[in-house]
Amino acid sequence: MAGQGGATLRILERADKEIMKLSRADRGAVWEFISKFRTNPNNPGLHFKQLKGDSRLYSARVSADHRALLLHAGDRDYLLVSVKHRKDVNEDLDRYAYQINRVTGGIEVFDLAPVGDSIVGRLMKADRASTARPALFEKVSDDDLIELGVAEPLLPAIRQLTSEDELQTFMEDVPSVTAEVLLQLFSGATVDEVRDQVTKPVTAEDPVDLDDYLTAVNRPATPVTTDDEALQAMLDEPFARWQVYLHPMQRKLVERDYTGPTRVSGGPGTGKTIVALHRVAHLVEQLPDGTDRPILLTTFNRNLAADLRARLLTLGGEKVLSRVDIFTIDKLASLVVREAGVGAGRRHIDDTRAVAEWRDMLLELGVQRWDPEFLNAEWGQVILGQVLTSRADYFLARRAGRGRTLTRADRDQIWQLAERFTLRLEEKGVWTWRQIAAAAARAEIDRADRAASRAAGSRYRHVVVDEAQDFSTAHWKMLRAMVSPTRNDMFIAGDTHQRIYDNYASLGSLGINIRGRSSRLTRCYRTTRQILAVALELLTGETYDDLDGGEDTLSGYRSLLRGEQPRLHGLRTWAEERDAIVAQLRSWGPAVDGSIAVCLPTKDMVAEIVARLDADGIPVAEIGPDGPKRADGVHVGTMHRFKGLEYRRMILGGVSNGLVPRAAIARYTDADPARYQRERARDRSLLFVAATRARDDLAIFWHGTHSPFVTDTLARRSVR
Repeated sequence: MAGQGGATLRILERADKEIMKLSRADRGAVWEFISKFRTNPNNPGLHFKQLKGDSRLYSARVSADHRALLLHAGDRDYLLVSVKHRKDVNEDLDRYAYQINRVTGGIEVFDLAPVGDSIVGRLMKADRASTARPALFEKVSDDDLIELGVAEPLLPAIRQLTSEDELQTFMEDVPSVTAEVLLQLFSGATVDEVRDQVTKPVTAEDPVDLDDYLTAVNRPATPVTTDDEALQAMLDEPFARWQVYLHPMQRKLVERDYTGPTRVSGGPGTGKTIVALHRVAHLVEQLPDGTDRPILLTTFNRNLAADLRARLLTLGGEKVLSRVDIFTIDKLASLVVREAGVGAGRRHIDDTRAVAEWRDMLLELGVQRWDPEFLNAEWGQVILGQVLTSRADYFLARRAGRGRTLTRADRDQIWQLAERFTLRLEEKGVWTWRQIAAAAARAEIDRADRAASRAAGSRYRHVVVDEAQDFSTAHWKMLRAMVSPTRNDMFIAGDTHQRIYDNYASLGSLGINIRGRSSRLTRCYRTTRQILAVALELLTGETYDDLDGGEDTLSGYRSLLRGEQPRLHGLRTWAEERDAIVAQLRSWGPAVDGSIAVCLPTKDMVAEIVARLDADGIPVAEIGPDGPKRADGVHVGTMHRFKGLEYRRMILGGVSNGLVPRAAIARYTDADPARYQRERARDRSLLFVAATRARDDLAIFWHGTHSPFVTDTLARRSVR
């Protein structure tokens, strides 16, 4: 990047925040400056000069009105740390401080101005009357804060914080590790808990030399970009920041060398998908030159797969995309069975049709002991899910999460019914997605065995999974067979709190050992604290697994963003609720950019709202299996359709008892309590996923009696 006589110039994340506030013309001037500086920093037109004799800080001319503030890391290596108006660069130079964080080893730069726009300056100048309130962190020592990774130059300002509003404002412009430490402490976490959740994951792996800036600039804790394509995308489109910078913890997860499979979990908006995409790009960079596709990126549904492809193209260009296969897990299974010559000519049917076939068969046989939904789930999740091929295997199979205990005689009868049902579908020339997954797992295991006998390689060198919580056991068996157990073989991202399909798996039992290689992201970048608080309340009372036999939590899951409180409002009838939805949409203004959405629990309600908005002249687009049918207008869909999507403003309609959760699951309350609890948790997850699609505003409506899932939120508001 630095040619003869040139220099290396990296852009620090804090500079990006200032650059994004500039006009498009001024952002173009920044890009031109970067190009000139890299070619020849001594170009007379740049006016490149040291600010103080003993300082690493330099300034250079960006345009007639703007100057770049640069930090010299060593040799001919510089960091662009700020872009300011020319009058602000040369005044009060003592305002600028910089250091290497003794915990993370990353470079941190501060603006300690006592006046002006500096966040620290505003706090130091705040009304002394506020000091009558106790300081927020008076019980935490300076030594503890420093040990946790808080930037030392900020301690005086931290000691002045006395309110949540001051803290939120303060955190907007300080290093991310400092912000997260303070937020967790404010939320009630102990010093030990913060050390484990925040500090430990970003601690430098090598000893930190507080004077070695050249080493520090290359650590994951120094959030910089040097890639020209990524930088240009950021300058052209401010919302492309996600592709340029990663939080230090995210970067460490992306670039780490793992001894085997690893899992990354975290709540909605914590960056799991972004981390997975960057991991793919990182793995591509390690590949030898070639034209093959040794990396698989897979997810559950079609609109997510299309989104992953588009994002990866933006992130890494055609060079990266050309080395990666991107498929939904069901599409991948279909390709495997087609390659193996299995099931030729058979059409797939969904679970609704499968349950209907079970019902018809049971009526024909006069069997009344088993209901078709139970048999379909037992067949799909246990027999097909675990790829069982004999009655003996079924007798020994574990039925984790199935709830209802079965005797040996029960299993014998179910196996016979399953065999008869399988033959019935085969005679009709149809099969289910679960059958396809099981057939694909068997075919891929056979292929892997044949390849091993010939000392041939696996189908893929690396497998990266997004939305892992929705994969079935058969899917995991297929994936395990596609990649040899070795270093960096599988990178798995998911959150079981967002499981919206009836799939459960224990990875360790399938040869995917993630113990000791699991990490959890806790910072939400998508939605506000106010929306997040309501969304978390929707999950109250449920427990969720960690894909490996343990329990997963959202402990420490927080947002630094602020916004309006979500609106919760009940109406008497569905007709009144439709009117309220239209009124809310009109109050938000036109959705010309597709940034507003309405989420509903049933297809019929979606159809009614689409028709109503169309009749009222409000542009509307229904969300189908491949995403919204048009980019603009109000997007309307069922809760399942919103997985992976994001909107500025969201309405969750029909959040009524009997709709959320579904009234149909009530029949399991006594007959099958475990299944009832599982179905109820799945409906909670659907509502949680929908609520966390909103970035800025959320409105929750219902008619009649409200869903029991919003009871806690309503109770909290009534107390206030």
